[in-house]
Amino acid sequence: MVISTLADGLVRSVESVGDAVTGAFTDPTIRLGVTGLARAGKTVFITSLVANLLDRGRMPGLVAARDGRIQAAYLQPQPDDTIPRFDFETHRDALTAPVPHWPDSTRAVSELRLSLKVQPGGFLGGLQGPRTVHLDIVDYPGEWLLDLGLMDRSYDNWSADVLDRLEGRPEGAAYLSLVRETDAAQRFEEPVAKRLAESFAAYLQAARDAGYYDCTPGRFLLPGEMAGSPVLTFAPLPRDAGPKRGTLLHEMARRFEAYKSQVVRPFFRDHFSRIDRQIVLVDALGAIHSGPRAVEDMRLAMAEILGAFRPGRNSWLTQILMGRRVERILFAATKADHLHHLQHPRLTAIMEALTREARDRAQFAGAETAAMSIAALRATTEEMREHHGRELPCVRGIVAGTGRQVAFYPGELPEDPARILSPARAGEDRWLQEDFGHMSFAPSPLTLKPGDGPPHIRLDRAAEFLIGDRL
Repeated sequence: MVISTLADGLVRSVESVGDAVTGAFTDPTIRLGVTGLARAGKTVFITSLVANLLDRGRMPGLVAARDGRIQAAYLQPQPDDTIPRFDFETHRDALTAPVPHWPDSTRAVSELRLSLKVQPGGFLGGLQGPRTVHLDIVDYPGEWLLDLGLMDRSYDNWSADVLDRLEGRPEGAAYLSLVRETDAAQRFEEPVAKRLAESFAAYLQAARDAGYYDCTPGRFLLPGEMAGSPVLTFAPLPRDAGPKRGTLLHEMARRFEAYKSQVVRPFFRDHFSRIDRQIVLVDALGAIHSGPRAVEDMRLAMAEILGAFRPGRNSWLTQILMGRRVERILFAATKADHLHHLQHPRLTAIMEALTREARDRAQFAGAETAAMSIAALRATTEEMREHHGRELPCVRGIVAGTGRQVAFYPGELPEDPARILSPARAGEDRWLQEDFGHMSFAPSPLTLKPGDGPPHIRLDRAAEFLIGDRL
């Protein structure tokens, strides 16, 4: 596979030797990757995690914090000078303002270093002084991660799959109509390519809004400084004839290959291949609300995301010979605060079932994996409401964009995850019996005591799985 070739390439091997040798004589570093697909809550997760590690009053599930062994935590300049800093202070202020609001979402790679002064535990812990452990948090869009799957594909193969997928989606009707009007064998003209690329990008945006996850190339959704460049001005076309030089089809294929070599490969080499712990955030409730096809699409995306990782256990020799591996991977269903806690075990069971195939493959390779349901910032409170003689477990919160407080009952998740996965695998258009509601809540005003980070659900347990063993 091309991805495997990249992972074991000379550049990465040389960098790994330097990292391994240097790491033996410096403070230990945990490089934590945070990713997820649209609206999964990456920015909120990092902001709340850092705030709760700085003020550890709500972190009993993190053993080192519970035992008081984390003596201090402080932010430091990140080690990578060419990567933008994650704007923790601005995002924290958005969540803790008198009228709080959700911070802007992830649109590019960013990084933050949090250093922890930790007293070692165990039998010999009392004989040693505290040591410093650096936590380098790397935030990157999940849409870019899915692009790694393009590395093994040709333009013709990719185009055929995308066009076939669009046939069954109303969001793709406008682009398909434009394709039928376009002669791929015509002489290449930039305005024609631009019109096709813009229409295809509009489809990707609509598909993502509709709850689909197979929205690649990811840079079409988050172009950043590449907006309008030739490397983002291509689109899938049917191959009715050979791609003769100078034709629209030939140039589209050339730009597809340029996207892989100039955008995807550098991302893998410079950022992704250096991660040793990873959390993948998933808006499972949003997918369930969107319907069975969105759930199946999300399940396939999770399997493809794991295919981009090199899971396994790290050792000094492994890092030198084969490069760094991802030792622990956590799949987390976010927005658990949109459900009463009585339903959290069901959400976790659904998340475990959705990622079963992906987690089994990672565990076979030697990595530790887990699935859980979390809320990085709790925006609701719980209450029971009587309705037609039945007690319903509800959550109460502020509806986003309105300022109104409402009590919300989203419906009951099934106890058996197969009632979600089976219709999804079968390609059903809608749930046969269940009706799952969905609501967007705004963050609630916070009154924090000294030493308390923002309220959350199981953020401390997520931190324990991801970094607890290194503290």
